[in-house]
Amino acid sequence: MKAWVVRFASLYLFNVVVLLVIGAIFGSVRVGWAALWASLLLTAGTIWLKPLLRRLFRGMAARSASRRSRMAEKLVQALIVFVIELGLWIVVVVFSSVDVRGWLLGWILPPIALLIAFAIYDLVDDRIEARAGALYDRVGRRGATAATTDTAAAGIPPVPRPAGAAPAASPPPAARAKDPYDGLTAEQRRMLDDLG
Repeated sequence: MKAWVVRFASLYLFNVVVLLVIGAIFGSVRVGWAALWASLLLTAGTIWLKPLLRRLFRGMAARSASRRSRMAEKLVQALIVFVIELGLWIVVVVFSSVDVRGWLLGWILPPIALLIAFAIYDLVDDRIEARAGALYDRVGRRGATAATTDTAAAGIPPVPRPAGAAPAASPPPAARAKDPYDGLTAEQRRMLDDLG
């Protein structure tokens, strides 16, 4: 779950920046505040729609690959990548309030810019997702600590153990000082470990 959230959030923020840059570079594309919704569409399309389109087009192209020269095959693969980016761009424009005017500067060049942006993202995505993951963990730890403090301050009693159950072993004081989940019950620790 954490990996999915981190990947989606980092790609979403990257797409917001890319859409704002496209709006700034191409005068025939107006993005503005629509970048927030359009980036959500672009992110969802990149994660779920793009792999489906890639499989579909590559499967169709593979049937006739043996009849093409090496250069023609590279051209077909490049065309497939462009058509997929164009499809994503059409989804973004149709389902958001991104305003596009002009054929070349509005419909052809922005997908090429998306293609370049995604190539850049592929080069740096591990670092972006690592930083986003660290931020996610830091926020999660603060939230867990705040929740524990809030329940104790509210006077909520601990969950009773079933009859006959042995009490959870308490870690030694030195281990407790290093534990980022200090103050949590063993069950709460297991739940947090299952999440991450």
